[in-house]
Amino acid sequence: MTLHSAALLLADNGDLWGGHMNGGWWIVMMIGMVLFWGLVIVGVIWLIRGGIDAFASRPRDRGEPRLDALEIIERRLAEGDITVSEYRERRAALGHD
Repeated sequence: MTLHSAALLLADNGDLWGGHMNGGWWIVMMIGMVLFWGLVIVGVIWLIRGGIDAFASRPRDRGEPRLDALEIIERRLAEGDITVSEYRERRAALGHD
């Protein structure tokens, strides 16, 4: 087999002569295109809905007010979760007299 005939055989089987896409490669290309555009759409939606905050250094604000430690123990005292002596101990441990 000469080099020329081998090249023609590979070119013919590889569909390089402008023929139709035989062998089901069009299915693979179609699935790849749908997956690509699906990932693009999901990525855009993720960014719009706040996905970019995952890369930020600050925590994401979900509308809940942030309480410091003193406010938390004051709330727990008001709700009756801790006693007055526990409140005083924890307040002293936080550096508040």
